Amino acid sequence: ATILPPLFVSTVVQCVNMPLVRATILLQNPESTVPNIRESLRQIYKNNGIGGLWHGTSAGILKTVPKYCTAIFVKDYMERALPPVQPDSLTRDRDKLVHSAIKSSVAGLAGAALTNPLDVIRNEMFKTNLGLIDAIKSLHSELGYRFLVRGMSKNLVAVSIPVASTIFFTDAFIQYTNNSRRVID
Repeated sequence: ATILPPLFVSTVVQCVNMPLVRATILLQNPESTVPNIRESLRQIYKNNGIGGLWHGTSAGILKTVPKYCTAIFVKDYMERALPPVQPDSLTRDRDKLVHSAIKSSVAGLAGAALTNPLDVIRNEMFKTNLGLIDAIKSLHSELGYRFLVRGMSKNLVAVSIPVASTIFFTDAFIQYTNNSRRVID
């Protein structure tokens, strides 16, 4: 049941956000002459039509949706696997934050590692303007199955930290809110 909300939300966000992702990736290209996001969007539209703004959405969904669903699944698993925090412990609040840090870190790393190949494919699609299947074929012919781990170390940092931080700070906020209510009651 906890997989459906992130499945839906991450799919919608990916579709809505794709033109901005495409525009910023074009800006990051050292050979690009566009000065800003607005001009980047115009150039993509001019060269590739309206569909060009959403080029890479399939790979984006394939990488983002599993990343967040995996992270939520692993977070839920870690909540069950970690020893429970003792409700009468003097360090209960700190123990909850430590639990949250552990489950958030594991969830972020799992999501990043699982979806690394999809990040590689999406970036190849942007770089070459190939479709999903052709990008995979191109990567495989160039690198063999090594493409599955290309950039893994950088991806683990770039992807796992935002995912883990989101989970951790959400837990901390919920804990803070619950503690505030307890003081008021």
